[in-house]
Amino acid sequence: MDNDKQSFWDHLDVLRAAIIKIVAVTVIFGVLAFFFKEQLFSIVLAPKDSEFITYRLFNTINGLVTNSYVSDFSIKLINTGLAEQFIIHMKTAICAGVICASPYIIYQLFRFVSPALYTNERKYVIRVVGSGYLMFIMGVLLSYYLIFPLTFRFLGTYQVSGEVENMITLQSYISTLMMMSLAMGIVFEIPILSWLFAKLGFLSANFMCHYRKHAIIIILIVAAIITPTSDIFTLSLVAFPMWVLYEISIYIVKMETMYKHETTATT
Repeated sequence: MDNDKQSFWDHLDVLRAAIIKIVAVTVIFGVLAFFFKEQLFSIVLAPKDSEFITYRLFNTINGLVTNSYVSDFSIKLINTGLAEQFIIHMKTAICAGVICASPYIIYQLFRFVSPALYTNERKYVIRVVGSGYLMFIMGVLLSYYLIFPLTFRFLGTYQVSGEVENMITLQSYISTLMMMSLAMGIVFEIPILSWLFAKLGFLSANFMCHYRKHAIIIILIVAAIITPTSDIFTLSLVAFPMWVLYEISIYIVKMETMYKHETTATT
């Protein structure tokens, strides 16, 4: 911990400078994303086409197993508002700016709080924040490459009758993609939070195993809340990774408890 004493106003000035830097970098990335519209939306809209990597991979696996291939599909998005496309363009560019600037944002926030931490505390914070950030990115990527594409293909091509044509709005597509990506990013923090609670002595593996059935019910409820659609297919796609993360968390908590006991025994 730094011995230099700073007044409240000094800390406020440091925080203000950090916020200005964060906003500036985020705006720069957002502006760049805005002007590179074609490249940005080629990524955002990729899951709507049958040439998306996830569909091609599953189609290849299906061909090897059943010697048959799923026919290509094409879903056309529509726009229903006069300024809707421009607004969506701006919102998507801002989100892209935040994502690109996120490592710098975390760095600036860490620089602000690090003077108040001891050396061992800084290492601890780096591990927690770094692991949490990586898990969040993994959740977003899982949503983008697996959960959202399968959900979109299933619901986008589903018809109660051949006479009823699906007309999916751009707003619906973007909002669903962002909501599911954010939700899965947060869900992937479960192992990190479990490890942290175990580290603080608030959680044990026995407790998690004892209330596993209750946890599964809670997982289903949470999955039903965070999924933008009400179908069982999407619910299952979201709930299954949450259950897997819960089981992984039990193992992590168990390992952390064993490590604490070994450390206590040696001391």
